[in-house]
Amino acid sequence: MPDGLFRSPGSLLSEIFGFDAFRPGQEEIVDAVIAGRDTLAIMPTGGGKSLCYQLPALCREGVTVVISPLIALMRDQVRAMRAVGVEAGALTSGNTEEETEEVFRAIDEGRLKLLYMAPERLAASGTRMLMQRLGVGLIAVDEAHCVSQWGHDFRPDYLRIGALRSDLGVPVAAFTATADAETRAEIVTRLFGGGQPDTFLRGFDRPNIHLAFQPKDNPRRQILSFAAARKGQSGIVYCGTRAKTEQLADALRKDGHEAVSYHGGMDAEDRRMVETRFSREDGLIVVATVAFGMGVDKPDIRWVAHADLPKSIEAYYQEIGRAGRDGGPAETMTLYGQDDIRLRRAQIDESAAPPERKDADHGRLNALLGLAEALGCRRQVLLGYFGEESDPCGHCDQCQVPPEIIDGTVAVQKVLSAALRTGESFGAGHLIDILTGSETEKVKIRGHDRLPTFGCGREFSKTQWQGLIRQMMGRDLLRPDTERHGALYMTEAARPVLKGEVRVDLRRDAMARAERRPAAKEMVPEEDAPLFSALKAKRRALAEAQQVPAYVVFNDKTLAEMAERRPQGLDEMARIGGVGAKKLEAYGAAFLEVIAGEAERLHPARRRLAGSRSGTLYDRLLSAQAELARGDCGTLKPLSCSAGQIARIAEMRPRDIAMMETILDARRAERFGPAFLDILAEE
Repeated sequence: MPDGLFRSPGSLLSEIFGFDAFRPGQEEIVDAVIAGRDTLAIMPTGGGKSLCYQLPALCREGVTVVISPLIALMRDQVRAMRAVGVEAGALTSGNTEEETEEVFRAIDEGRLKLLYMAPERLAASGTRMLMQRLGVGLIAVDEAHCVSQWGHDFRPDYLRIGALRSDLGVPVAAFTATADAETRAEIVTRLFGGGQPDTFLRGFDRPNIHLAFQPKDNPRRQILSFAAARKGQSGIVYCGTRAKTEQLADALRKDGHEAVSYHGGMDAEDRRMVETRFSREDGLIVVATVAFGMGVDKPDIRWVAHADLPKSIEAYYQEIGRAGRDGGPAETMTLYGQDDIRLRRAQIDESAAPPERKDADHGRLNALLGLAEALGCRRQVLLGYFGEESDPCGHCDQCQVPPEIIDGTVAVQKVLSAALRTGESFGAGHLIDILTGSETEKVKIRGHDRLPTFGCGREFSKTQWQGLIRQMMGRDLLRPDTERHGALYMTEAARPVLKGEVRVDLRRDAMARAERRPAAKEMVPEEDAPLFSALKAKRRALAEAQQVPAYVVFNDKTLAEMAERRPQGLDEMARIGGVGAKKLEAYGAAFLEVIAGEAERLHPARRRLAGSRSGTLYDRLLSAQAELARGDCGTLKPLSCSAGQIARIAEMRPRDIAMMETILDARRAERFGPAFLDILAEE
């Protein structure tokens, strides 16, 4: 690799990493880190955090030491760096003797630019001497929220990083995806000695991820149905218990999927085997507890499902953020029910945390339940929690199928009245029996059949009342009492509702337990799918030969762009996103052979137009697109239309730019529209 010192970040971004432009928010962070300023960056999972310290490492003198919590993550990043020609190494307990010797050889020869290590190594006696020997120029801290002593990912050795920073006198760049204001303040205190780093709170929106929630109604069937619609795509199913991971993985295998379970009770070697398979295989489903995922660097995970409600909105966003890290379409589905809410409340109440911490944890759970029970756009609710305003996204499950909203105030008052008249001593089942007038033995023995509320709720079925009570628990109007076997009691927030001072809107579909199944999203148009599959097969063969994960060769998004643009030579291949100089040299010819073999046959979109005037028109439009790929001036970022888009233009023959934008997006219509309209006018 050419020496990166004094090279512009933009040129390195293109030459080494194969990208023509930074993702939103990356460039400012990269500039701050290169300038040697202490930096704290909060970016969403999949937002490109690693590039924000990898690229500066090439622009700064000395070695960049990366403190990272998981061996699997470090090994994946080292492989990815070496694949693009960057000297990187890791010192972990999982190293072979040969790997460790190679790292020290690279250090002695002055070749190493990135050294990854686990925080536990900071406690080793020889680490300080190693740091002085290295000539450290920057400390990068990945998953910086692990420094928070109240966080679920707390790692005690992260507390040593502040002292290391003081000893070496070098800047620190800290990165995390899960840090509320309280956690950010703790990071600043413990990593930066109370100093004020440049802080970047970059957009949390991941528009490529589809958000969806469903009330539980036969969870196994719901998970199997979701996976069946996405067969052959890599996915993760998160479960609340170890036993459930094994049961669901077995059910998925019986349903024809490649699926494995993963949890903390497995042998270390078995866990490593699952991690290796998941990183290298296409289409594998891992059914796991939250023990799996923090170190996963696989960019082409196409979906994440939760069979049980996560612990908090931060945990939820971190877990779904593992899907679609390549920027391609990704989907999520989260199941939840009364038992989930009861369990999460109990975990908080029974923890050893002080009262103020428990209140904060209940608040975080409330935010997640508010997202689950949202009446409108889920993305608006999610981003609002992180302090961002947005318009309705138009493509979450709520936007796609807007729920019917009803005034549920009277129904809520009936539940609250039943709870109060029974001493707030019973769970949902008994309250529903009272409301529906069910003369059970338990109801009659306690005289609850003589209450004014007995039978006052016959307008709803028991199933509908269950949905309504779940919504009330989600709004934190009712909470289970862990000291009284989960009996539901009224919160302060419910008192104004009971008095008729506050209206409560509810979703009718949730009460009826209606289920919505969004269609699976595909990476490429149907006509490009055969070539995309052929490119993936070539990638798999190359990756297996080198014993590396498939995405180290190219990720799905890069292959999708190849399938749509069909480059005809190395110059055109170099313009594909994710194809840097080293990968172009290593793999360019092999993938061009696959594309050329496919090109010997007419593209399916063109074949449909054979023998018609639209076929000739297609060819003229395709030629005009090639001439304008870099704009009239020849210097713009490469852009192209898919074969399917050109075919639709040839068939539909739009008359103006407005009609053109219904086929192309605004950016493509702006670049190609005038030339296309001229050709259509001549026809």
